[in-house]
Amino acid sequence: MNQRLVVLALRALLPVTCAVFVTAIGLLLTDRASTPQLAGALFAGLYVLWVLAEARITVRHPSQSAAENSTLLPYALARAGTGMSAVLWPLPWQGWSAWLVVPVVVFTAAVALRLVAIRTLGRFYSHHVVRYSDHSVVTHGPYRHVRHPAYTGMLLANAAFVSFFLNPLSVLFLLALCAVVTWRVRVEERVLWEVPGYAGYAGGRARLLPGVW
Repeated sequence: MNQRLVVLALRALLPVTCAVFVTAIGLLLTDRASTPQLAGALFAGLYVLWVLAEARITVRHPSQSAAENSTLLPYALARAGTGMSAVLWPLPWQGWSAWLVVPVVVFTAAVALRLVAIRTLGRFYSHHVVRYSDHSVVTHGPYRHVRHPAYTGMLLANAAFVSFFLNPLSVLFLLALCAVVTWRVRVEERVLWEVPGYAGYAGGRARLLPGVW
């Protein structure tokens, strides 16, 4: 797929996602007497802030030509679909429970992990699969423990979000997101394997979760 068309599609998807979330937040706030509804609106607001925090990275062209573009749009659609399908479904919670705090805490920690991973990778980070001419292996920070901590944080954050707004459609989207990320990681690693030192680095670390994969 043409890189320019992919970027244009991502730029179109961003305002649509934000508009859906703003609409959902408004609907949740119409029932001010319900604590779960209010908590849901605040949680959805956190998700929007996360989307906006990555917006500049999402919509920019990579500084060098991407090695591939086939995985990016399915990844973006699965990720946006997971969040939107969660907030557009009626909340499953009829009353307040302290357990509702757990997904918010996990979400916040997971987003923090992702943002730290992005910052640690610095200019080598891109939503596109790119091998830079001076690409080097980053082994500090969260990359000391797993090879793709940004994906780890993203998946954990979405899983926490879906667990709060639990409904069948969002679970299906989350499973699709996991499948697309698995595909994308394998594609990325075929590119990264050509970076000097990456094979040795990868040999002692899991991709996403130690002891699992």
